[in-house]
Amino acid sequence: MHRHARTSSRLALLGAALVGLISPLLVQPAQAAAPVYVALGDSYSSGTGTRSYIADGTSCQRSTSAYPSLIAAARGYALNFRACSGATIPDVTGTQLDALTSATTYVTISVGGNDAGFADVLTECALPGWASDCNGAIDGAQAYVNGSLPGQLAGLYSSIRSRAPQAKVVVVGYPRIFQGEDCNALTWFSPEEEARLNQMADLINTRTSAAASAAGFSFANPTSAFIGHAVCDDPEWLNGLSNPISESYHPNVLGHANGYTPVVSGAVGVALAVTGDVVAASEASGADQAALQRQYAAADRTIEPEVVQAPDLTTPEVRRAARKAGIDIDRFVERTTR
Repeated sequence: MHRHARTSSRLALLGAALVGLISPLLVQPAQAAAPVYVALGDSYSSGTGTRSYIADGTSCQRSTSAYPSLIAAARGYALNFRACSGATIPDVTGTQLDALTSATTYVTISVGGNDAGFADVLTECALPGWASDCNGAIDGAQAYVNGSLPGQLAGLYSSIRSRAPQAKVVVVGYPRIFQGEDCNALTWFSPEEEARLNQMADLINTRTSAAASAAGFSFANPTSAFIGHAVCDDPEWLNGLSNPISESYHPNVLGHANGYTPVVSGAVGVALAVTGDVVAASEASGADQAALQRQYAAADRTIEPEVVQAPDLTTPEVRRAARKAGIDIDRFVERTTR
């Protein structure tokens, strides 16, 4: 009888001890959900230029080497990677904003370059001076940026805020592409044309920054980060004329890791340095990112890519321009392709 009482007492003590160990675990709060990060915009956000893209069934060219994926991997954000190559302001409004909710924590967006027709401007200016109207093309793009872009951005930013009222929103600008040099075969950018094209990038950033500020958003300006790393610089963080052509005049892997990621992450919080572990984590997320984006594939396929075209010296228009300028076009082409 005494032995049974002692055993019961020991069991009671053991039970009390186990309750004491387990109870704190039971009352711990549930692990906080990862912050939701939605990346909106065009090819400068999707990662066009990095040459490796997730298999999401679209031509959006989303890359785990792009800054949205790198930032999400480094900080443990739940990424919805909606940015898509070719996207214009209407495309973002019509195909990307549905990803935003009241639970969205962070938003980044780059848009406006395609609306201004920057790819068409580069295509025109890449031709020899006697065959192009580079200044006219730039003038037309600048007229749009000064006249229509601010109002269109204001409307877009208002929609973003209404859909994601609590989110930290960072608007991302464009770098200057050139540094006064054209080392690529089959392009003929003059230093003066390159300077005007850089001024156009600055103008888009100025108008975009003002619209962002008016909406209460932050602006991430990559201009300074890319100085010394333009097309033809060593190392270059921006591709020149490339094969395939869609890679042309976009940030490459280094441009996203060393240029965009520190600038954009710094606007969100503390600037990030991209390490090997961050790159590995981002790459490992590719399958999950692709699976998430496939649900939007039908909408994404309505977006038309905006691609720079390689100069074509065989067109009737170029031949007429050559005759007018006194250029022997056949010899010119022979010297160029030799």
